[in-house]
Amino acid sequence: MTGRDKKETLKKIFEAAVQAASPSNALQKNLQLAPSGKRLLLKAGRFSIDLNKYKRVYAVGGGKAVCPMARALEGLLGKRLSGGLVVTKYGHSEPLKKIIVKEASHPVPDRNGLDGAGEILRIAEQAGEDDLVIVLLTGGASALLPLPVFGLRLRDKQKASALLINSGATIDEINTVRKHLSAIKGGFLAAAAHPATVLTLIVSDVVGNSLSTIASGPAAPDPTTFADALKVIGKYGLSQKMPRKVMSILREGSKGELTETPKPGEPLFKRAKNIIIADNLAALKGAAAKARALGFRPLILSSSITGNTREAASFFASVLKEVKNSGNPVKPPACVLMGGETTLKITGKGLGGRNQEFALSLAMALKSAPGIHALSAGTDGTDGPTEAAGAYALPDTLGRAGSSGLDPQKYLTRNDSYSFFRKIDGLFITGPTGTNVMDIAIGIVE
Repeated sequence: MTGRDKKETLKKIFEAAVQAASPSNALQKNLQLAPSGKRLLLKAGRFSIDLNKYKRVYAVGGGKAVCPMARALEGLLGKRLSGGLVVTKYGHSEPLKKIIVKEASHPVPDRNGLDGAGEILRIAEQAGEDDLVIVLLTGGASALLPLPVFGLRLRDKQKASALLINSGATIDEINTVRKHLSAIKGGFLAAAAHPATVLTLIVSDVVGNSLSTIASGPAAPDPTTFADALKVIGKYGLSQKMPRKVMSILREGSKGELTETPKPGEPLFKRAKNIIIADNLAALKGAAAKARALGFRPLILSSSITGNTREAASFFASVLKEVKNSGNPVKPPACVLMGGETTLKITGKGLGGRNQEFALSLAMALKSAPGIHALSAGTDGTDGPTEAAGAYALPDTLGRAGSSGLDPQKYLTRNDSYSFFRKIDGLFITGPTGTNVMDIAIGIVE
């Protein structure tokens, strides 16, 4: 196969991963209507809800892949759906029949997200005991649903989010802070809807599938505290950089002067159910099946990779080289798969994202090893503030760079992986994929 053929093979495996984690497919698989005598049951996982008990059914939510879920829900419930609203990233919307769609900014929130979150909270607050609120969540919902509390301005929350994202903090740490600056996250959406029944369907973009972390857990109990949020800010040396109002709120909250997020065991959660319908492992299994069909021996290393992006790339390179050199832990032709969400600390002024930086670090670690072709990409189709989903690391990557007079290390130091790959035609561009279950790395070894 030529290099172009290998790139096409990597693309096909990636597309299979995306299809396996399709929100619309996952919703249809995990949510069904089942008539039972005079009852019309809505079966969600191990839960059954009698729709005849409810006057109204609302649908609310957010995320980069929420529209395909909403479309599937409209198709399932038809006239029984009273309406609702979801917020998605700019460029990720699609027309729906009963559910209003708003577009907003991600990863740094904007006014559209603020307005959308406010409308969602109002829908929840008007729901009564005989109503059902279905919450649809996919990755990106936390940034897309900003609703600051305690007099906090949106621009203060925007600055706080940007500082945390660029600090190298994990998504769990970032959302610990977000939850304590919000009127909708950390269980507050479920609290607003109480005593209505709340059913939350989730496409997870969080390692470990923590319900309180995915989208900052708007309908899940929150085990974290204001004090925990302060510790996160202190850990990354952001206390002096954060807006004064942010620090004031967190300090007051840690002293018990502000209302904490709803905690595990509180009665309101007896009427709130959270179900994960798709995650990174589902995507990796889909990729593995496609790789096998293409003649490769697949190996899933993990769906829970975290930590430093460059270190994760070095680890992946070592596995690929071991497969190539010894046939351990899988013999070539092999397809090695890994998923999760690494942490990229930005110190330079370049352009890129986790996956592009992973691919550049991987290419440097592989040192043009023959017979090893790899791709790292975000399953949502976007990587950082770019239109690329990720980038390829191929045997000729460093050679092409040298021929163009490019120094890979300088681009890595500047966090400018996007510019590097753009100049050697190494970017992987898909557009919005319709799902979001973190990142995947694919390596094929001959």
